[in-house]
Amino acid sequence: MTTDTTLERKEFQAETQQVLRLVIHSLYSHKEIFLRELISNASDACEKLRFEAIGKPELLGGDELSIRLKVDPDAGTLTVADNGVGMSREEVVDNLGTIARSGTKRFLETLSGDAAKDAQLIGQFGVGFYSAFIVADRVTVISKRADADAVRWESSGEGAYEIGPEARADRGTEVILHLREDDKEFLEEWRLRELVRKYSDHLGVPIVLESRGKRETLNQAKAFWTRPKAELTTDDYQGFFKHLVHGEDEARAWAHNKVEGALEYTSLLYLPKRAPFELFDREHRAGIQLYVKRVFIMDKAAELLPPWLRFMRGLVDTADLPLNVSRELLQNNRTVDKIRAALVKRTLDLLEELAASDAASYAEFWTTFGAVLKEGIIEDPAMRPRIAKLLRLHSTNGTGWVTLADYVARMKPDQKSIFYLTADTETAARNSPHLEGFRAQGIEVLLLTDRIDEWVVNHLREFDGKPLASAASATADVSPAIQTPERIAEEAAFKEPLERLAKALDGKIDRARLSSRLTDSPACLVFAEHGISLRMARILKQAGQNSFESPPILEINPKHPLIMRLKDIPDGAPFTEFARVLFDQALLAEGGELEDPAAFVRRVNQLIVDGLNDKPRILVG
Repeated sequence: MTTDTTLERKEFQAETQQVLRLVIHSLYSHKEIFLRELISNASDACEKLRFEAIGKPELLGGDELSIRLKVDPDAGTLTVADNGVGMSREEVVDNLGTIARSGTKRFLETLSGDAAKDAQLIGQFGVGFYSAFIVADRVTVISKRADADAVRWESSGEGAYEIGPEARADRGTEVILHLREDDKEFLEEWRLRELVRKYSDHLGVPIVLESRGKRETLNQAKAFWTRPKAELTTDDYQGFFKHLVHGEDEARAWAHNKVEGALEYTSLLYLPKRAPFELFDREHRAGIQLYVKRVFIMDKAAELLPPWLRFMRGLVDTADLPLNVSRELLQNNRTVDKIRAALVKRTLDLLEELAASDAASYAEFWTTFGAVLKEGIIEDPAMRPRIAKLLRLHSTNGTGWVTLADYVARMKPDQKSIFYLTADTETAARNSPHLEGFRAQGIEVLLLTDRIDEWVVNHLREFDGKPLASAASATADVSPAIQTPERIAEEAAFKEPLERLAKALDGKIDRARLSSRLTDSPACLVFAEHGISLRMARILKQAGQNSFESPPILEINPKHPLIMRLKDIPDGAPFTEFARVLFDQALLAEGGELEDPAAFVRRVNQLIVDGLNDKPRILVG
């Protein structure tokens, strides 16, 4: 053994010190979590060695991979050791000297060719390792790669660490915890047995307790997913999920299946409860783990599930792919295509079962992941009918979620379409003037507020034989104008004002017409039958895309007091100013942005002043 005098002292990075303090005092709710994290890291080291040994079998050297827990009550230390891939001095500095820097990332960068891009492995060695300081006032790490000298790293978890050479011949890593006095419970054999069975029983690497000259294997040392479902409990499945995601979150549901026959594989799919922060980043690689004959091949194999199911977690273990499978091979492989299709169906089965058995839990899932699942409506026409049944939407019928099947069951006998309205918020949708006529007729309207809904309704054209129709479309008039004497008189009275409106708002609207959908509002904007919605046009514009939008149609309510005075306003500047106020009000009701808000305010203020003074309506620009 070397002495401390040979160790070189290095400072942690400033941000490392801050985050380390957070990890030690705030990140974990239970001290015992440290053991799970260190064992997971040791397991990852063994998996990395297995992967490297695919191309270099001599690296294993005939050794059985294992994780060892060594207890020394006299020294007050607990050691977590493995005979996995080990670390060089540079890797120790990178991985342990910089918090939250994944050893897996550095490992990938040392590979070459296709493997360098594609062999993504599990491991959050940075943060997980530092959980050791929750129970230890000093941590010593001794590590050796097969092709490098051994190294010793030591720190008290404060501002610095020490590093230097170490006399060690065997490949692997030892993490030695000098336990605080209050945490000596973790030297008790019964406590270690309890924690290993609670958190790490699912690992396929043997976890051996070495104490008082005895060796005892604490876990089943069998890959979790290969065990019969009948012997697995809810706690077992939740424990393995926590291992997969390296966190404390629980899964909402899971599906564990073994397929035999022409194609053989085992799949374990989890539906998480919480969303990762990168959920809506479609460029962020997401997916499930791939094993071949229980050898870990790659993490986040996006080829096994489509992007619209990127919230799923889990793994696939198959014997029908080569051990050196690459991501390029995955992308052009019929076996992978078959597995992918089966996993999509199995995921939808899981969601359908959850929706049928626990509506409240499914509603929570939908609130978290619904916007992502909707992408499947656009991207997967074959699965579109099944996904449509899983949609949960708000409507004018109440404040809870409704399904499309619920809506169809409540449709009026003579109603031919499923009506919807898109808006930026549910409140804006419920207060939209477009709903006035539907509300008066007692017709339910779906309220769609996710940005992706604009694309969804362009791909989901019908459900159960009923076409979807926008309540903001020029063709969606649910109160058709019956040619009564009163209506004929209104059309005659407003013929000339409508022409003047079209002229005053030339370039802003396609035309002006009387509305039979409005009951309370003076005006609204509707889009033409083959045009795009005003909201879609805004979204495309914000994204810097040309929306090819056509001007909307301005509808006015002939019974509204403001519109009734329209006929009396003289042509010229007063009428033009009034027309602009009318248009801007309708645009605001749609959630649109005014070109000149200050001018709108001046015009409205002038209207108010004229009204208070009971003067003839004269507006200034």
